[in-house]
Amino acid sequence: MDEFNQTFISLGGYGEIDKIKHECFVLFYIVFMLIICSNSTIVCLIVKHQSLHEPMYIFIAALLINSVLFSTIIYPKLLIDLLSEKKTVLYSACLFQGVIYYIVAYSEFLLLSAMAYDRYVSICKPLQYATIMKKTTVSVLLFLAWFVPTCEITGAVAMNYNLELCSYTLKGIFCNNSLYQLFCVRSEALSVYGMVLLFNLGLLPVLLILFSYGRILLISYHSCREVRIKAAQTCLPHLMVLINFSCFFTFDVSIVRLESDIPQTTRLIMTLQVVLYHPLVNPFIYGIKMKDIYKHLKKLFC
Repeated sequence: MDEFNQTFISLGGYGEIDKIKHECFVLFYIVFMLIICSNSTIVCLIVKHQSLHEPMYIFIAALLINSVLFSTIIYPKLLIDLLSEKKTVLYSACLFQGVIYYIVAYSEFLLLSAMAYDRYVSICKPLQYATIMKKTTVSVLLFLAWFVPTCEITGAVAMNYNLELCSYTLKGIFCNNSLYQLFCVRSEALSVYGMVLLFNLGLLPVLLILFSYGRILLISYHSCREVRIKAAQTCLPHLMVLINFSCFFTFDVSIVRLESDIPQTTRLIMTLQVVLYHPLVNPFIYGIKMKDIYKHLKKLFC
């Protein structure tokens, strides 16, 4: 246990950033503040205004809370590393960062699938909406969106715990699935468990989302203009977030499989986009594209 707690991992993905580390520190600090302020502002608006206490907006608030958690687990350590000569992290702290990172990532897919189901019921079964999407249903969906990934990721960590390390340099700027590259022997059981986890928490929710929006588009196409407008206004932001997040998550999962084929500069650029782009763009997508949220934002700032 003492050896586990005293093992340090070197973060070796800062090559290009080190040349302009002070400029990057200012940029990342500004982005971090923007992420916290923009996401928190919309969450506070949803909490404050009774008109936004609907399932769709509650799920949006949960997604934005996820963005804050993601940024909080990544940015403080990133900012410290930019001002440090030695960029190291305790293996236990690195493992913790990776756990929270994937809990948040997989819960994002589950929250997006819950939002898709909410839109499906709202547009395809409007007369049954109040009966199906009760407060209890929303609470259960929110609980499962965080509880299920926590249980499954904890299982993966338990399988990692006794694996011996042969390398102590991580090819990245934070801890993700690149940790698998540090182990002396690849565990087949862990690889199979990872694929099952990816299917349960990644692929399956995406298939459910695509099915829900497919049904919505089909019914909207045969409905009146007002229904088509409502479907476009409420579903387009969710689809934009889903496509954006799925692209970055696919890259993250592919890192281990394509380790030797990804140049360091490409890896760094994609990693920075995951860190910078996704948590910063989400509040702007929902703040501008969602009419009711945008109305309250205008009142707040104008």
